[in-house]
Amino acid sequence: MELVETPKKWWLGMGDFYRETKSEMKKVSWPSRHEVVSTTTVVIVATIMFGVYLWVCDVTFYKIIDYIFRRFGMGA
Repeated sequence: MELVETPKKWWLGMGDFYRETKSEMKKVSWPSRHEVVSTTTVVIVATIMFGVYLWVCDVTFYKIIDYIFRRFGMGA
């Protein structure tokens, strides 16, 4: 008997979940198109800036380490 009751409870629970989700989604305040475009632009620009910054740091550290290795005769 337990095997029959469990799917029924699960199915009824899914109905409750769907109704509650639908109710909560009505309360969500969605951003306007302008807000989405603005924040997306900020994210893309920040990503590019950090990418360039990390690339410059990587090249700088590589040059410093390469100089140290060549200076002490361990260069490739």
